[in-house]
Amino acid sequence: MRSNGNGFTLWFTGLSGAGKSTLAHAVRDELAADGRRVEILDGDEVRTNLSQGLGFSKADRDTNVRRIGYVARLLSRNGVVAIAAAISPYRDVRDEVRRAHEAPFVEVFVDCSIDALVRRDVKGLYAKALRGEIAHFTGVSDPYEPPVAPDIHLHSDRESVEHARHTIVRWLQAHSLLNPKALELTS
Repeated sequence: MRSNGNGFTLWFTGLSGAGKSTLAHAVRDELAADGRRVEILDGDEVRTNLSQGLGFSKADRDTNVRRIGYVARLLSRNGVVAIAAAISPYRDVRDEVRRAHEAPFVEVFVDCSIDALVRRDVKGLYAKALRGEIAHFTGVSDPYEPPVAPDIHLHSDRESVEHARHTIVRWLQAHSLLNPKALELTS
């Protein structure tokens, strides 16, 4: 696959079930169709393969996010578009990862109301967490610090995946990370 331009990192943050991975894959498919080298660093997969043994304390969550950030930084500085899809609950560590990047870092906040997350949750994890049956559940019994000024702010409980994908691609084009003519978007 040909390389088309410099690498960058798209960092999707938001609560569990907000749609980070779904959007990451939709954007990856769009970029790959344009010939870009793209890798997705999914929070669950990284936790299983690179951060196995970490728990859910603040220190362990921070370590996991730093590891994802390190891999994203290596990929992006070598011409790959690194797409991270991880809850990454703490603002200070997300900001630290951004500062460590040599390539552009784009923070995408996938915002979704708790009510919508509860309705979407086929496993019932939110309901259990709200009843106090699951400890350390981000957004319920553990904090989630939303970005103060994300580069892109999406509302997955009010926007379709297609609309969100278009928003991201247009932002990347407007900020010269993608050629404006590279991807033809349909309305």
